[in-house]
Amino acid sequence: MSPIFRTPASGKVAAAMLLAVSLVLGSTATADDHGEETSSDAWLPSLITETPQEGFALAVTLSQKGVATTQTDAETRKALRPEYAEDPDSLIAVSHVIATHFQTVAAANDYWRE
Repeated sequence: MSPIFRTPASGKVAAAMLLAVSLVLGSTATADDHGEETSSDAWLPSLITETPQEGFALAVTLSQKGVATTQTDAETRKALRPEYAEDPDSLIAVSHVIATHFQTVAAANDYWRE
């Protein structure tokens, strides 16, 4: 098996991969002092999008929100960004997480078939 497709050995590695997604993409989600989202609870009213490009943007947003939910301290995410931003394994992890979300969005949109 190629090392690119290895399964993370622990939840800590998986959490680091999620953090890498946010750090590389620059998560825009915010949290208050208690770790709760400061925006409306209904930030995801639907997975339905008009186009595949909008679906991809939604997949990126889902990835960012997942990281912001896991690591609620924006300053920590920003401080760790240089460590992950140029790491090839982190970039691969980012692509994998987004692709997984994109599969979900595409299926919800019946792959944009009419």
